[in-house]
Amino acid sequence: MRRNRGKLVARRAWPVFAVAILAVAAVGLVTAQDQNKQPTSYAPVALTEPFDSVMARMSAAKPAIMERQMKLLEERYDMADRPAAGVTMTKGKAVQEGVRVKLPDGVTWDQLANMAPEEIKQKGLWPKGFLPLPHPNHAEGGMVFPKYHIEEIKKQTAVDLTRFDLDYDLPDHFLPEYPPPIFLTTRPDLGDVSQGKVVTFDNYYEIFNGILNPKQLEGLRLLVMPTPQQQFNMTEDRRSARPSRGVTCFDCHVNGHTNATTHLVGDIRPQEFRHGLDTPTLRGVNIQRLFGSQRALKSIEDFTEFEQRAAYFDGDPVIATKKGVNVLERGSQVHFMAEFEALLDFPPAPKLDVFGKLDPAKATEAELRGEEIFFGKARCGDCHPAPYYTDNTMHNMRAERFFEPQMVNGRMASADGPIKTFPLRSIKDSPPYLHDRRLLTLEDTVEFFNLTTGVKLTEQEKMDLVAFLRTL
Repeated sequence: MRRNRGKLVARRAWPVFAVAILAVAAVGLVTAQDQNKQPTSYAPVALTEPFDSVMARMSAAKPAIMERQMKLLEERYDMADRPAAGVTMTKGKAVQEGVRVKLPDGVTWDQLANMAPEEIKQKGLWPKGFLPLPHPNHAEGGMVFPKYHIEEIKKQTAVDLTRFDLDYDLPDHFLPEYPPPIFLTTRPDLGDVSQGKVVTFDNYYEIFNGILNPKQLEGLRLLVMPTPQQQFNMTEDRRSARPSRGVTCFDCHVNGHTNATTHLVGDIRPQEFRHGLDTPTLRGVNIQRLFGSQRALKSIEDFTEFEQRAAYFDGDPVIATKKGVNVLERGSQVHFMAEFEALLDFPPAPKLDVFGKLDPAKATEAELRGEEIFFGKARCGDCHPAPYYTDNTMHNMRAERFFEPQMVNGRMASADGPIKTFPLRSIKDSPPYLHDRRLLTLEDTVEFFNLTTGVKLTEQEKMDLVAFLRTL
């Protein structure tokens, strides 16, 4: 606390001084990749290249950028559409099966599991699909939406989320079902309340009037209201052909779930070290205690406010001011948005009992064996305890033990650091996996953690574990 008038005046002057210092800030436009400049956290706010020139230049570069990313995906993964027999997400979309990460020539998963991390690193045998996955254009970054979402939002609201410089990279069959259902903690009797629609500013009122209270309805309105964002705004450094009204919270967290929109975290510099993002579901945020890309936010209210003020603009408050930051009032607007978000429930899991464990009368033998492995040999339950399958903390798998740091399509693959333990409830509805989308299937995920934890599961144990995960 400041205890005298002079210090109080100085304290009040500090925000003005801080903003003045940050007035040259932008994100990632100047990086260590530019050999003629020193690495820096800052970039100019006032740009001099005309927008038409920027658009022409970046549109021309787009085919080569996307070709490079697709080549990387083909090198890392089996991208075929191969659904699991009889296994679907909540509304019926097929779940992809099988390990899709490609192994180095001449080695098997069992052989890797029996090697020490140092040996895998020395021999260069860490599968490339287990390295961090770069953004489609890591040097540029920003929100990139799946094509089907772009088309639906344009049809409903006339907002065009197309980027002239980039397209989304992963095939639709590896993404969550669309539109996803919505389940509310307050009205479980209603089941899916989405009416099979993508909830937008155009239809939220007709769908939810009479189900939500006035605060929650206003919170939902704010969640589906377009606001400026780094790539979608009115300024000359946008990445949409026309000036844009912006994006909504539900453009990434569609229907309170996810459509696997990707982005880059805003809290790491320089650009090549920024993690790619897989948009997490908002289902079950009421039981979570950590939020944000580095889990520094301790409430859903903090997260909601941070997203609008900073994350939309790569963590840069000056660029946010330039492009039109949506400053929310904490005591009403932020609270209303958070109250609605806290209503978003997991889909029903009919094979689980009230303790979040399998009901033996409903589960198969493989699922029951998988549950035993989950809480036993595999040690998944150490970090993912029932009933919601999260310990609400962070863990560092130290995957960098297995490979040399390396630049991959503009992304420096190195240490990830501690990562939040996400809930595993309804995990089959939320592909792809890990914080940066690098794991396409649950089978990939089991193989990744089998190596990083050293638990040495057999092939049958891996299959049983996947069977259990699909029941959650």
